[in-house]
Amino acid sequence: MQLPERIRPLRTLPLRAVRWASRNVTAGIYRAIVSLPCFHFVRLTRESPVPRTLTYFFCQKVLGINRKAYWPVHFTSKINQPQNIVVGIDTCPGYEPGCYIQGLGRVVIGDYTRIAQNVGIIGANHVPEDPDRHDKSQQVTIGDYCWIGMNVVILPGVQLGDFTVVGAGSIVTRSFPDGYCVVAGNPARLIRDLDPEKCQRRRLRVEYSGYLRASDFPAFRARRLWV
Repeated sequence: MQLPERIRPLRTLPLRAVRWASRNVTAGIYRAIVSLPCFHFVRLTRESPVPRTLTYFFCQKVLGINRKAYWPVHFTSKINQPQNIVVGIDTCPGYEPGCYIQGLGRVVIGDYTRIAQNVGIIGANHVPEDPDRHDKSQQVTIGDYCWIGMNVVILPGVQLGDFTVVGAGSIVTRSFPDGYCVVAGNPARLIRDLDPEKCQRRRLRVEYSGYLRASDFPAFRARRLWV
């Protein structure tokens, strides 16, 4: 039954007040949390294309999804053996949904590299004669300022130099160590070269490697990762 016009404001006013109070209380709690020293990465990475948020931190460190990864990872992505994965400044493989980063073999990704959705980076393949074992002898290396498009798969032993752009849906089976190029296809091949003088090396005011300040990362790597 529809209420008379003179009564409706009396019914809606308390609801509006509750909504207003709820928003302000939630915002106040959020500001209080991010002001704590242990959550400095939330405040200081807001300018990043891959900001460290409380949502990512909660899913990883509280719910335990990809807990051992030291960088923010989407809850639908999978990080295998993160102790064998070294990520550079402002690089977060698996930040987008549906990625699989396999660190059975060593994986090194440079600074400011962007990785899209559903990307697979494979550090070690199965041994053909024994599928229960992995060949961990080859290392995947991806340089600085690279862009890995959606649905790309990078196989063991691949080396990509700085400013390598990998087109969506590509399967990268061989190396392009010189970088400054666009590659695409299955298997990926050179599409065109980039002019190094036009490539921009922008840097953030405050730099982080994962959840760690860039200045603290070398000590963390020596203590927790392979060197």
